[in-house]
Amino acid sequence: MREIEYDLIVETVKNLAIEANSVLDEDMYKVLEEAYEKEESPTGKEVLKQILENDKIAKTEMIPICQDTGTAVMFVEVGEEVVVKGGHLKDALYEGVRRGYVDGYLRKSMVKDPLRRVNTGDNTPPIIHFDIVPGDKLKIMFAPKGGGSENMSVAKLFAPAAGREGIKKFVVDVVDQAGGNPCPPIIVGVGIGGNFEMSAILAKKSLFRKIGERHPDPFYAELELEILEEVNKLGIGPMGLGGTVTALDVHIEYYPCHIASLPVAVNIQCHANRHKVAIL
Repeated sequence: MREIEYDLIVETVKNLAIEANSVLDEDMYKVLEEAYEKEESPTGKEVLKQILENDKIAKTEMIPICQDTGTAVMFVEVGEEVVVKGGHLKDALYEGVRRGYVDGYLRKSMVKDPLRRVNTGDNTPPIIHFDIVPGDKLKIMFAPKGGGSENMSVAKLFAPAAGREGIKKFVVDVVDQAGGNPCPPIIVGVGIGGNFEMSAILAKKSLFRKIGERHPDPFYAELELEILEEVNKLGIGPMGLGGTVTALDVHIEYYPCHIASLPVAVNIQCHANRHKVAIL
């Protein structure tokens, strides 16, 4: 067994929250620069230029890339040999989010009750997806998920006969109906299979994949590129003001499903594609 200190987990999550909100990964800068070069609309190019400038200022000044610092979403892989010393893992993750958002002066967006709408004051609780894996490591994947893009996400349970073409049309239609609301250029996460809730989790998790990294199964890799091409034909463009770059990428993840079902979920990510990963 391997012990990991409670306080180390708290500090790690705190830093992930602050850094994820302020520092865009270098690969995202490169992708946005490439999008600027490819964009054919003068207005679209100007929008992308401002996005790039905004992201650079955020990194230099260590201030949020976007005023919406999101719901704290974590995918946590817990090694079977890991023991948390000095407290409980879930408590440490919650406390890390609390300190990150309070100490980092990040906007607190969580309400205690979805209908009575009283703010929790520290952006807790986070949404955490745990997975037990072999080994003695603790992997924390952190994403502050903004409300604008999240609100444009859709899940649907198809009959299996819908097949590949039905899925493709569904995803493109979701993006088309979203228009400029999710702050394009977007990344489109697609979860196929499992059941109702699993398809949505797959879609969310797919957004952690690096831009341009294709699915290892050629069948799904090809489908990703087909959907990306169709989405960029919509002409929505950066921030919905028209252009040739509506999406930067499409990521698909799949899972086995029931013979009578074909669940599909689309989770859209805005251009502020913020996430950080730590392994303890």
